[in-house]
Amino acid sequence: MKRIIAVAILLLSAVLPARGQEVEFDRWFTGGTLRMDCLREGSAQGDTVWVERWVGRPGEWYGSRTQLLDPFDNGDYRVVMRDAATGRELYSRGYSNLFREYKDTPEGKTVKARFEEVLLLPMPRGKVTIALQKRDKAMRLYDQTVVTFNPGETRLSPFIVTNEAEAYEIHGAPGVKFDLAFVMQGFDDDTAYYNSVCRRMVEGFFRNEPFHSHREDFNIYFIRGHAGVDYNALGSDRYAMTFRLFQLHDVLAGTPADHVIIVLNNAKYGGGAIYNFYSVSSLHSMAEMVLTHELGHGIGGLADEYVDEDLSYADLHRTRYEPLEPNITNLVDFGRKWKHMLRKKTPVPTPDNHKVPRTECGPLGVYEGAGYSSTGVYRPTMHCMMRDYAPFCPVCRERLEKIIGLYTK
Repeated sequence: MKRIIAVAILLLSAVLPARGQEVEFDRWFTGGTLRMDCLREGSAQGDTVWVERWVGRPGEWYGSRTQLLDPFDNGDYRVVMRDAATGRELYSRGYSNLFREYKDTPEGKTVKARFEEVLLLPMPRGKVTIALQKRDKAMRLYDQTVVTFNPGETRLSPFIVTNEAEAYEIHGAPGVKFDLAFVMQGFDDDTAYYNSVCRRMVEGFFRNEPFHSHREDFNIYFIRGHAGVDYNALGSDRYAMTFRLFQLHDVLAGTPADHVIIVLNNAKYGGGAIYNFYSVSSLHSMAEMVLTHELGHGIGGLADEYVDEDLSYADLHRTRYEPLEPNITNLVDFGRKWKHMLRKKTPVPTPDNHKVPRTECGPLGVYEGAGYSSTGVYRPTMHCMMRDYAPFCPVCRERLEKIIGLYTK
């Protein structure tokens, strides 16, 4: 198979972290990666989560060495590493998972099911505790399960690299770039076709803002392998997801990946995404738009802004608590959202009386109809990538740019 030519712009002297920040990372971490393979089992009645195995890799932490604590209050779950002696937080990241969606389905209300989770953390030098947090009914995070990891005592399974990644477009060292790994499922040795698909997905990704303006903040990798993705996830015909995260990360072992995009070699419409885990797209004629929308979920933690009252979770955001996602509000605590971005005297809610083409977002406001609900939940603009494949609105763009900064500054 012909390797894709890497476009490498490696100016390492210009992109290394500041010396003072680098010392802080070196104080607590070895530079290796700790992989936690976890299992979560339960239903809407409750769940438990535990560590199935620990996997270690020396000298290969590809994440940021300066942005170690997650500044965003997003995701249904969070992993927090603390120094065992002092309790000081050393690393944290918010995330979501398929179990969160499963428990809102009719089956998930009573029937227990088991889901895989894979968490990647920097390898600590000394003994730490790792909290797997979840949110209570008031959306506050608490320690659901706390485990102890001691690098000198805890048994580690080795990383085994079975699939070789191909560098497609490299703009700097992994620790200061947003590393995007495309896992290509179902591709044979038709190199010309494969390369054309790679180009299509990359250029489709960078066609949209804010990704277009931040192209040099990304590194792009491709890797062939079976990610375990199937359609009809959670009973939705077009929902393409994987329940086999252990298998996915075995394919990814050794590949820098701040986010994973799984591309399916078929033309059926579909896709999906899990915040801070992965995004999925097929090769449907609308794949570029579908992928960009799903990356809004997977990278930005953004909510859907369209309306579908037939969904089992249509009431998800009509609660007494403000939704976590930055691009929707139920006005319980709108001050936490995009209120600071509104022009003075903008009515809240904002009347839906603008004739705006779907290729434009329209004026910023607070428009009713979002998060699957036709009433009681509001969005920032008339049109948006998270509603009807229009450009990302200013609120969504702001969050995506902040997320990019988390991995590149």
